[in-house]
Amino acid sequence: MTNTSDAPEGELTLRTVAMPADMNGNGDIFGGWVLSQMDIACGIVARERAQGRSTTVAVDAMKFIRPVSVGDVLCVYTHIKRVGRTSMAIEVEAWVRRGALGAREKVTEAVFTFVAIDENGQPRPVPDLPG
Repeated sequence: MTNTSDAPEGELTLRTVAMPADMNGNGDIFGGWVLSQMDIACGIVARERAQGRSTTVAVDAMKFIRPVSVGDVLCVYTHIKRVGRTSMAIEVEAWVRRGALGAREKVTEAVFTFVAIDENGQPRPVPDLPG
């Protein structure tokens, strides 16, 4: 999955600004905050593909590459890697735009697995795409 290019792979799914309340004692943004933004982005994609509720069941290959700073614009890109009977593997990359010049850097990547669920929270089949 490692993207070594200077451009993100996947679809821009979420953009947000890292704020002082998200900072750890070292002055960097908490890794958990970045992880939660990635989970939100993947949840958006999973819900659309599953045509309904879905839930995170695993995060694989999480790799933090660079820190995120207050004021950085976090951009989360997603791509559905695999669709099984009830599950979906979603590749996700988080990039930041730093400062007024907007230099872009990849900060983390992972693969999230979601399962489509019914109204009772039980796994259900992911519908086939039309066509």
